Amino acid sequence: MASEKKNPILGFIRNNTVMVIAFCAALVTAFIVPPDAEYLGYIDFKTLTCLFCVLGIVGALRNIRFFSMLARSIVKRFKNARMCTLALVCITFIGSMLIANDMALLTFLPLGYFVLSASNKRGRMAFTFVMQNIAANLGGMLTPFGNPQNLYLYSRFDIPTGEFMRIMAPPFAVAITLIVACCMFVPAEPMEVPDEPVRLPKRRTAIYLAAFALSIAIVFRGIPYWIGLIVIPALLLVMDRRALAGVDYPLLLTFVFFFIFAGNMSRIPAVSRFFSALLEKDTLSFSVLSCQVISNVPSAILLSRFTADYPALLVGVNIGGTGTLIASLASLITFREYSFHNPDKKLRYLGVFSAFNFGFLAVLLLFMKLVMRY
Repeated sequence: MASEKKNPILGFIRNNTVMVIAFCAALVTAFIVPPDAEYLGYIDFKTLTCLFCVLGIVGALRNIRFFSMLARSIVKRFKNARMCTLALVCITFIGSMLIANDMALLTFLPLGYFVLSASNKRGRMAFTFVMQNIAANLGGMLTPFGNPQNLYLYSRFDIPTGEFMRIMAPPFAVAITLIVACCMFVPAEPMEVPDEPVRLPKRRTAIYLAAFALSIAIVFRGIPYWIGLIVIPALLLVMDRRALAGVDYPLLLTFVFFFIFAGNMSRIPAVSRFFSALLEKDTLSFSVLSCQVISNVPSAILLSRFTADYPALLVGVNIGGTGTLIASLASLITFREYSFHNPDKKLRYLGVFSAFNFGFLAVLLLFMKLVMRY
């Protein structure tokens, strides 16, 4: 921390490592493929707009504690450790389907810490955080806006909404079954959650929910994306500038840099032939493997340039979000949050994280290979 205060550049790089790597990758390929008019064709402006709108409005709803109120009211209905853990994980699971995986974790991990700390169950934090993390990564796979890579592939291949959900329904069903099964092993010990009333501003809540509905309509192609680019920033500029300033702009820039990197890579003949040959043999396995090394969002952007087999790619970059700590950017959020509260227990967390994540990945991959014949 002290070094980051003395050197703000180092602090910026540490906090935005993936964005910096994406920028470097784009810069290197720009020397191989010099900038020209085709660069504009790399950028998927609709994906960026949809992501911006959803992140902005979700931030505004978080600022009025909408999700905190909703989650706490659900958790308070349960009176033992098993059901409270299951409630926390399921809230995160459902939240990732509606507000994206990273926002679900930013919203519900603090609630998990609050519940476990207030009820003297901090020893269960590693397991609960890991399960919330898995729930966020896998819960978001069912909807186009649940994960950033989904939003991109949904737009890139112009996938019909019904087909998208049919593709993702089998791994989604397996994922939720595994998550519930794991949570059922938590002892049913008595547990009380302290009451903390939250009053929502009715007018703001109604306006933000309407704006959220507008954002979702844009994602589902019901409204032109440029309308959101006008309405959402104007609304936030008037009603919640903190939410507008708090949008994850490094994530948006990460997308831009990876768009450039992927576009340039696809124009290098040797690279194009290499990736096309690998993906032609086994798109699912190669996309899962790619996620373990460069994360699921850049994998989706890069590999989409070399295959038309979007069903296998879509499944691969979603279940591939489990596994290593860098397989999903959202997993780094969870690790950062846990480390903040338990700085002396990082290795224990990594052990629990790896055991469950690789276990989930193995089951999901085998299911898609053996049962679904991918």
